[in-house]
Amino acid sequence: MPGFAWAQTRRMALVALFPGEEEDDHPAAQPFFDELRRRGWVEGTNIDYERLYGRGARDYMEGLAKSAASRAPDLIYASTAAIALAVLKETDSVPVVFNSAADPVASGLVSSMRNPARNATGAYQSASDGLRRRLQLLRQAIPGVTRVGLVLDRRATESTRQRQMHEDAVRALPGLSLSVSEFTNFEAVAKLLANFRREGVQAVLPSPSVTLIGRRRDVAEAAMRNKLPIIGHRLEWAEAGALLTYGPDVADALRRSAALADRVLRGSKPAQIPVEQATRFELIINQRSAKALGISVPAELLKTADRVIG
Repeated sequence: MPGFAWAQTRRMALVALFPGEEEDDHPAAQPFFDELRRRGWVEGTNIDYERLYGRGARDYMEGLAKSAASRAPDLIYASTAAIALAVLKETDSVPVVFNSAADPVASGLVSSMRNPARNATGAYQSASDGLRRRLQLLRQAIPGVTRVGLVLDRRATESTRQRQMHEDAVRALPGLSLSVSEFTNFEAVAKLLANFRREGVQAVLPSPSVTLIGRRRDVAEAAMRNKLPIIGHRLEWAEAGALLTYGPDVADALRRSAALADRVLRGSKPAQIPVEQATRFELIINQRSAKALGISVPAELLKTADRVIG
């Protein structure tokens, strides 16, 4: 365990905010806390953690962000861009470290990647990186697929940009078309998926959204009822039941976030710490979901996966 190069006179306080349920988000975030421990932060000894979970409800999550900011801890860890933005709306002084799938500059989290210039910094794992590759993998997994559906949260940080990126990516792949369905209230998602099936959509892409990732198990169950495979952009979707996910390595991004949190806890200012962008990608295939959907994933594709669930 690394030794401290400075004198600590009290326990530090870190509030961590997550979008979903504790049973899902607690294990998913473990690499963040493991890395902090590796760097010398021992819960109950020199740091106290308070973990708050948003239950997949945007308004409830925004209330938690307000509560966390009012407590003025030494650091707030925001596990999504939407959560970080909610915190920054409430405070311009409490340090924030985020893990964002949205462009930190375009979304207003920081002034620039190299010079955040405000009380936040973090790790950026772009959901758009690898989008075309994700669609190519879908074609490998389900040969003959011609129509995919995008579930788009109109309240999400980059909703307009996400729609355009998906339209551009699909347009670049001959023989593939895209159907887009937007929602503002989560209760509409189940009906949206049922409509996709009636329209002949063969696979579903969930857009980055604090609501969708927070309620990912509900989304996966609804998609399964409609015999629609989900193709996701991060590991948590595969663990919830997506057929496959391809995107930045989540564990790597969490460890990067923890390294930044360590610097802030030791006295560095977020405004002076450049945002880090994830560079490692991973392919996860859920064989249990494939079998439930009656899909036989080609052996050559399974061999290329970083992890196979089931």
